[in-house]
Amino acid sequence: MIARIFKPAKTAMQSGEARTKEWVLEFEPESPRSADPLMGWTSSSDTQTQVRLEFDTKEEAVAYATREGLAYVVAEPKPRKPIRKSYADNFRYGRIGNWTH
Repeated sequence: MIARIFKPAKTAMQSGEARTKEWVLEFEPESPRSADPLMGWTSSSDTQTQVRLEFDTKEEAVAYATREGLAYVVAEPKPRKPIRKSYADNFRYGRIGNWTH
């Protein structure tokens, strides 16, 4: 059973960086998910995939994994490159794209 330690990326539905400060430890699935033939629900016999632990720092997550004897993989976060946009560019002369209301 391999644990994955990572810092979650921000979702597309938020503009801020809420819930992206913590480091997360999750377990990789050991068995594939299967669909129930009657209802179509997705299920798995692996209960470790339901465990999600959050830590303040990467070192705390690594220390927990080593203390518990877990094999782990650390995924370093990619730095964000913010795109600077000007509100005035929406009304610029020679703007690419059609103006719609």
